[in-house]
Amino acid sequence: MFRVGQEEIDAFAKALLSRDFFKINNAGREVFHFEEEWKETIGVPYALTMTSGFAALTSALIGMGIGPGDEVIVPGYTYIASALAVLATGAVPVIAEINGTMTLDPADAERKISKATKAIMPVHIQGFPSDMDGIARVAKKHGVRVLEDACQADGGSYHGRRLGSVGDAGAFSFNFYKLITAGEGGAMVTGDRTIYERALIYHDAGAVAFFGNQLDGITQPLFGGSEFRVSDLTGAILRAQLRRMPGILEDLHRNRDALAERVKSAGKASLAPSNDSAGDCATTLALRFESAGECRASAEKCAARGLSLTVPIDTGKHVYTNWTQIMEKRGALHPAMDPYRMEANRGLQTDYAPDMCPATLDYLNRTAYVGIDPDWTEERIEKIGAILNA
Repeated sequence: MFRVGQEEIDAFAKALLSRDFFKINNAGREVFHFEEEWKETIGVPYALTMTSGFAALTSALIGMGIGPGDEVIVPGYTYIASALAVLATGAVPVIAEINGTMTLDPADAERKISKATKAIMPVHIQGFPSDMDGIARVAKKHGVRVLEDACQADGGSYHGRRLGSVGDAGAFSFNFYKLITAGEGGAMVTGDRTIYERALIYHDAGAVAFFGNQLDGITQPLFGGSEFRVSDLTGAILRAQLRRMPGILEDLHRNRDALAERVKSAGKASLAPSNDSAGDCATTLALRFESAGECRASAEKCAARGLSLTVPIDTGKHVYTNWTQIMEKRGALHPAMDPYRMEANRGLQTDYAPDMCPATLDYLNRTAYVGIDPDWTEERIEKIGAILNA
């Protein structure tokens, strides 16, 4: 969480005291208004607020018609929820390399495409924009969909377009660790009417037909789904947080850029390349070292001086080698529901191995992150720069 205050308290209290804070209500309609505001912010015609980024990813994949017999390409460096969302549809994830930007390598994604590939999922990890031009070229060439996992990139952009709006659909997370937050929450966005209608039905299958006029204009037939609906309490907090987002991004960029200049001038470590530094959320400064040993030594030196660096190889379920359910191919509790045991998925690319993405492991071992705080003072930035350059 970056910033929170009286505005969120007031918004929550207003929704709570209305005593009418189910999503469909005659009071504040906070979720509805947040969706309208989020659509305008991202620049898309359709948005759905949900319980999590996982819910948004799964709903988008369902909206794309993905299921058993299909493959979805995901990078080997992302939170496990990206791959689990694929399994939730009955499809299987195919794991591809990242490149020096810490995001999906379009060239390796293309190498992993098969006749069963239905979608590519670039992940804007740490708010770093993926190479959406490269991914779009690959997707167009092979006739596959693009689902942007922007769960760590609320408010980011790529060459002037908001992340989440470049592909066929986008997914966001608003949990406690994200740029804006309601503690938990997520959103799916798309410009595709069919994806939207299917996701609408899937994300709230038990209530969408019974409350309000949510099905007005919907042409897709009803089908069984999940229940990822949120209440107006979540919507109220998110609306207050959204008003803070431009200021948070501005201050993150100012402090990230100031620290980056200090690192560049000293030459102790190089800055990792970016697909769009201006569109990056600037929550993280990525430092690149010549070797894993140098990276680890620098992190230990900084820790001794009170500065914590994160080496991404240490980030648990963000690294494919630690995706236990994936690597051991246990996609569901009941065998009949397990995508890895489904006849439709026989012969798909599921020969996972710990060393299958060597470039990914190399970058994860040679990169160190400095988390950026939008509220740093100039003195704090100067001190951090001195520690990094010592």
